[in-house]
Order: sequence, then structure tokens, then C-alpha cells
Amino acid sequence: MVPLARELGSWAHVYAPDLPGFGRSAKPPRALGVSALAGALEAWLDAAELERPALVANSFGCQVAVELAASRPERISHLVLVGPTIDLYARRRPVQVARWLRTALVERPPLHFVVARDALAAGVVRSWQTFGHALADPVELKLPGITVPALVVRGERDPLASQAWSEEVARLLPNGQLVVIPGAGHALNWSRPRELGRLVRELL
Repeated sequence: MVPLARELGSWAHVYAPDLPGFGRSAKPPRALGVSALAGALEAWLDAAELERPALVANSFGCQVAVELAASRPERISHLVLVGPTIDLYARRRPVQVARWLRTALVERPPLHFVVARDALAAGVVRSWQTFGHALADPVELKLPGITVPALVVRGERDPLASQAWSEEVARLLPNGQLVVIPGAGHALNWSRPRELGRLVRELL
């Protein structure tokens, strides 16, 4: 999220927390599920004394953000879901693994090293367990209960967040809208921070 955070930081106060088990956060013995991660995010908001921030999430982080927005709607003001997972129409491990491999053909090579580094730092077992939690999360059932202004952003060439799924996410959100960035892949926060930052600013 660093390139996007830098872009947004030119006009807003930006925080980019690492979820438990990832980045510089503490690593629990086992991977936490979506609900537990959302609880940890809320606890972090309390510790940072942030009242009703706008949440901007990417990929699996979208599922955590949706869980928090659905269970504690009073805690956030806006929601931005960038390349939201996991596609309702492809919720099977082999399909998702194949899509991840296709992502490597779309994204710029430097991103491959960042993804590999982060996965190794979290641990292969933890990353695989988190993948399982993501697959089991019925995110589509939570979206209709989120009433804050919401933006879904998809890269036109994103293999993970299909056009059909992205449209469904936006449709299920009562105040949702979808924007597709031409020619872009999955990691818009990395590859298209300026365009994504402009969309976030327009929403806010």
C-alpha cells in the first residue's frame, strides 16, 4: 500500500496498519480469520484514536474491511474496495491459484518480489491458512448491510477480481459504484497510485 499511501498523503492524513501476522505486526501462532482480523483492525483504530476514518483496502484486505464495515458501521465514513476478493464465481483453491499465476503475467516484475517477500515474511503456512479463511468468507452476504458511500475499483486486466464479480460487489453495496481503470491489473495501489488516489479523493 506504500505507493498509494504516499499519493494520498499529499492531501490527507494516512495510516497503513499491518494486520496481525503480516508486515511488522505481531505474529499469532495461527493465522487469524476474517472476523478476528477485523476485530484487530478496530482495536488498532481505537489505539490510534481515529474516529470514522475512510477505509481503503486492497485484495484480501477488502474482506477484512467489509467485515468491519458490516459489523461496526458506525466506525467508518467511506469504504474503498480495490480488486476485492474472493470472487463468488470462482471460490475454489485451484481456480484461485491459477488466477494468481495469471496475475504474474499482468503486473510489473518488481511487484513479484514484493509479494514473494511479504509471503515469506508471513510464513508459507500462515499465508496458506489465510487463503483458506478468505475462501470460506461469505463476503457477498455482508455487503448489503454497508450503507456508507462505497467505491469498488477494478483493473481492467485483473485476473482475481473479475468484471462480473466487481459489478456484483458494487450492486450489493447500497451506496456503491464501480470504476474500472483501463489496462491495469490487480495491484492498483502499487501500479496506479495516482489514478487510484484521484478516485479516492473524488469519493471523499
